[in-house]
Amino acid sequence: MKITDIREARVSIASDIANAYISFSKMDVSVLAIYTDAKIDGRQVVGYGFNSNGRYAQSGLLRERFLPRLREADAAALLDESGVNLDPFKVWSVLIANEKPGGHGERSVAVGIIDMAIWDIVAKVENKSLAKLLAERFDDGKPDARVPVYAAGGYYYPGKQISALQEEMRDYLGQGYICTKMKIGGVPLAEDLARVEAAIEVVGEAGRLAVDANGRFDLRTALAFADGLAPYGVRWYEEAGDPLDYAMQQQLGEHYAAPTATGENLFSHQDVRNLLRYGGMRPDRDILQMDPVLSYGLVEYLRMLEVLRAHGWSSRQCIPHGGHQFALNIAAGLKLGGNESYPRVFAPFGGFADSTPVEEGTIALPDMPGIGFEDKRELMQVFKEHLSL
Repeated sequence: MKITDIREARVSIASDIANAYISFSKMDVSVLAIYTDAKIDGRQVVGYGFNSNGRYAQSGLLRERFLPRLREADAAALLDESGVNLDPFKVWSVLIANEKPGGHGERSVAVGIIDMAIWDIVAKVENKSLAKLLAERFDDGKPDARVPVYAAGGYYYPGKQISALQEEMRDYLGQGYICTKMKIGGVPLAEDLARVEAAIEVVGEAGRLAVDANGRFDLRTALAFADGLAPYGVRWYEEAGDPLDYAMQQQLGEHYAAPTATGENLFSHQDVRNLLRYGGMRPDRDILQMDPVLSYGLVEYLRMLEVLRAHGWSSRQCIPHGGHQFALNIAAGLKLGGNESYPRVFAPFGGFADSTPVEEGTIALPDMPGIGFEDKRELMQVFKEHLSL
């Protein structure tokens, strides 16, 4: 089995939305297709990858550093013991060769894009969904039949009024979601609390609404918002401050009894280990949101889960950032606590298979090999348009 071709392109997902820290007016992603000489049921096996939203396209790193390493590697060095399939761990070692420890930054995203495509290939060659393959290799062999998902939105739009926020939340409920998430931190506390109250009025109870500050606050402001949120009992209070300020996270946990969430901007198992050592995270209530694509891929995410187990955490406390089909397979196969979803933004990269609607806040995976991108018509059209499939 050999890799025969690799194609990469940059795709815009720009919009006028904003969170408390950044605008998405110039946001883009990298899309990737890795071709092989393998065939399943007469069809050539192709693996697809892209980066999660919130990080820009990685074209420079992919084209200048990581894809050349993959192209130049001896084909046999990428294969598993059977010789008929790729070994994601061997591929990962090839990609990361000659890279110094630390300095994760953007390179973790570039490697994660390739890793996604490799796992898509591996599962397709075995003619299994990625969820099934992961359950068989790393768990009890039985993936979760349905995965809890929540609708992430509530961004700041120019001129968007509270009534528009409520209408957005109603739309999510109408699509089958029962839990949602909204942004905070972009306006003063009193104004944000009015927005929170309005969203709760729609979703029915505070435990069905999470709030996300996107790392905006200093300690004083984070604690002030914690005091403002405390009477409501929201599902979680996400990324109050800088994701690497573990002391601040610890102080927040000491001050705020309800669940907090963080991790989407941690890109290695070492970062996760430091968060658990020094961030005061509470395994009985807090949520970890590491994104497999942004953090060197599933290979590194498996190492993160090993760190969690060593510190007494359950995988059910993990709800990955990303909101796409790759993370959904991981959530089902490794028995995580759920998955994010973006029903109305970042299309067509966010969201799940066309054939699997959200029902009562959960979703099933399509019965097809690989990650299941082929059951996302609009996404496959993007791949065809930009990668000349």
